[in-house]
Amino acid sequence: MRQKIVAGNWKMNKDFEDAEVLLDDIYNAQLKYKGDVQVIVCPPTLYLELATDYANDEEMDEAPFGVGAQNVSEYVKGAYTGEISAQMLASMGITHCIVGHSERRKYFGETDKIIAEKINLLLSYSMQPIYCCGEVLEEREAGKHIEVVAKQIQSALFHLTPEEFSNIIIAYEPVWAIGTGKNATPEQAQEMHDIIRKLILEKYGNEVANDTSILYGGSCNAKNARELFAMPDVDGGLIGGASLIAEDFLKIRDSFVD
Repeated sequence: MRQKIVAGNWKMNKDFEDAEVLLDDIYNAQLKYKGDVQVIVCPPTLYLELATDYANDEEMDEAPFGVGAQNVSEYVKGAYTGEISAQMLASMGITHCIVGHSERRKYFGETDKIIAEKINLLLSYSMQPIYCCGEVLEEREAGKHIEVVAKQIQSALFHLTPEEFSNIIIAYEPVWAIGTGKNATPEQAQEMHDIIRKLILEKYGNEVANDTSILYGGSCNAKNARELFAMPDVDGGLIGGASLIAEDFLKIRDSFVD
């Protein structure tokens, strides 16, 4: 059975003090949590060590949450000022990393080729990529959204072996819904998640397709999460703004329909 996941992408938000308060709130809530939803926090790079201090609490049998980076370099090491390597992240106990986010594609010119290199490096250091894909509004309105998302997945992921692919989490994020207050309807989300799962099925077979967690992102919040998560192929969410408020983030965690 595939994992239910709620991951919080803090983006470039919170100062150190506020980050510590948010992590503390999530940590304390997770201590009491008895459900089966995997929680992942993805704070800015400066706060990753703080997050792993909470996640690696020696008094707990298992980590209260996974810790994900928001980015990783496509280079192994070297003279790349300001970059963070996969080896560095792994040495800190980072378990996940977001790759392919539309903001990285738009503002930093990341291509599927670059993203594929990042994914390869993350997997080589036993970290789980959260691969983002999604169409812009013009592509949706032109009826090209299926073609666009299929190309993104095929270009960045389909070079992987079935074993490697089994460590991928996919996040479908319609770009027109990220940070806009708009979101895909549950039916729109389900349509694309179903299409993504069928692409995986055709490439890797039924077992891999059924075991791959596909998250929805794009203005997913405490008010609409329950309807979205009720869809059969929506396995959770990659949460932006709502992940910055512990109460809202935890409500999203608790939004799965039994």
